[in-house]
Amino acid sequence: MILNRPIFVMPKWLKNYQKSNFLDDCFAGVIATVLLVPQNLAYAMLAGLPPEMGLYATIFPLIIYAWLGTSQTLAVGPVAVASLMTTTSLAGVAMVASPQYIGLAMGLCFLSGLMLAIFGLFRLGFLSNFLSQPVLSGFTSGAATLIALSQINPLLGLTFSSNGTLDFLIQLIQHIHSFNFYTSLIGLLALLGLWFSKKYLYLVFNRLGLSYKKADLSAKLVPLLVLFLASLVVAVFHFNTQHQVKIVGQLPEGLSPFYWPLTAFSQIQTLWLPALLIALVGFVQSVSVAKALALRRNEEINANQELLALGVSNMASAVTGGYSVMGGFARSAVNFSAGAKTQMAGIVAALFMIMILLGLTNWFYFMPQAVLAATIMVSITSMIDTDTLKKAWQYDKADAFALIITFFGVLFWGVQQGIVLGVALSLGVMVWRSSRPHMAVVGRVAGTEHYRNIDRFKVETQEGLIALRVDESLYFANASALEEKVWGLLNQYSNTRYVVLIFSAVNAIDATALTTLNKIDFNLQQRNVELWLAEVKGPVMDKLILTELGKKLNRDRVFLSTHLAFLAAKQKYDDKDQNKDFSSFDPRV
Repeated sequence: MILNRPIFVMPKWLKNYQKSNFLDDCFAGVIATVLLVPQNLAYAMLAGLPPEMGLYATIFPLIIYAWLGTSQTLAVGPVAVASLMTTTSLAGVAMVASPQYIGLAMGLCFLSGLMLAIFGLFRLGFLSNFLSQPVLSGFTSGAATLIALSQINPLLGLTFSSNGTLDFLIQLIQHIHSFNFYTSLIGLLALLGLWFSKKYLYLVFNRLGLSYKKADLSAKLVPLLVLFLASLVVAVFHFNTQHQVKIVGQLPEGLSPFYWPLTAFSQIQTLWLPALLIALVGFVQSVSVAKALALRRNEEINANQELLALGVSNMASAVTGGYSVMGGFARSAVNFSAGAKTQMAGIVAALFMIMILLGLTNWFYFMPQAVLAATIMVSITSMIDTDTLKKAWQYDKADAFALIITFFGVLFWGVQQGIVLGVALSLGVMVWRSSRPHMAVVGRVAGTEHYRNIDRFKVETQEGLIALRVDESLYFANASALEEKVWGLLNQYSNTRYVVLIFSAVNAIDATALTTLNKIDFNLQQRNVELWLAEVKGPVMDKLILTELGKKLNRDRVFLSTHLAFLAAKQKYDDKDQNKDFSSFDPRV
């Protein structure tokens, strides 16, 4: 069956829903909505879209995910990465915030959702593996840095435009003197207050006697107070008209009408690649957050079902006036810490958002854009990941370099180009590693049937026999390395009569590697040396036995174990010279 469960079957959490959870879910849904409204507005503006689209994107996607998703506490909605990828994908294609731009943003959302849904239907969750952890870390850190830089202008009231990160930094130095004093004052004070509330305020509340959970939740409510005070100051002193402090302005009341976002094939041609990248990044981020939360509650996450849930959620967002959504860490953490027990909290949040759109949009009229910029800058600090770089540098320099190159690729080349570069680096590192497979000459651990690397253990070897363990599947990229290794060993040990290749770690042999094995066998015969194989896995032998080489070897040159190959070599060698003792022979001498 392609689907984990049919779409129209009631989800397990709803079938077994306990009434005792309802109040907790309602409280969490309301709190999460109230706390995240400013963030939704800010992320929509980051994407170059009207702010109300950030609210539209948190209604039907939440309901759809609650029905199809497998995480009890994951909260989907607009996130910083999706917003940045949207604006960079559409830059130069249409004017920001124009009807064409809005239509393309919804088309991008629908197309990425369709891809996710198809991947889920056909159980293609493994596609996310093309984004290694270091590359994903480099991408998110680079994206977070780009987002932070993009918010400097609204934070300080600057109005210059730029083309790329380097040009932005140059322009910033040239125009920094033209900042708006009142905008900067509001923005920087808000930035300081939001940062302090996120970093330290819960500790202050905890020391005042509140439990950790209550202290953490109270600290999360403080940003609402910051937003309220900033809006109040702007409204009372008319900063928006007298000092050109930009505000959110009037938001349209009511729900968005339904749209069909893709109207021409040319749009699909333009959007398919960025849609694919958004889909991959969205899936990896969402599942990572869902798994992290599931560990705390001993829940199970089905990756393929998550693909379907996220895909349908994005398609629903696109046709109802929203844009790309993902499972965000910040919004999911708010949902979790507010006490959400099930996805009923998401449904409550969606219903409360509808109430806000139907009658409470005027509350956001005087909200300064500088405060929204500060909100974004504080919220994305957790995306800048230095721990992964430190660990990768200590453990594997190749992964560390992939992370660094991806980071700077995103920062100076672009989001799409950076992530494509990251995927290429991931695959390139994998091919580079496998093209240099680890191979070891092995000998017998005295008194056992265990065979280990002669350079790591004190072992017994058999004269006339080279036992070479190959610790990688053989394919076009590493076949020549095996051939070079064999000839190097033959030149080192001139009295060799048998070469046994130990294939315990070989899971596949491609056509190029098969040709190389034939070549090795032929050249060994010219030197009166026999090629043997040992510990060949069943699926590999099933294919190999159908070949000419396999048929030749299978007669008496394929051994079940390395030990049997050693015994056979010893017997053959002893038959030639009964007076020699080879039990302590070491080919390294």
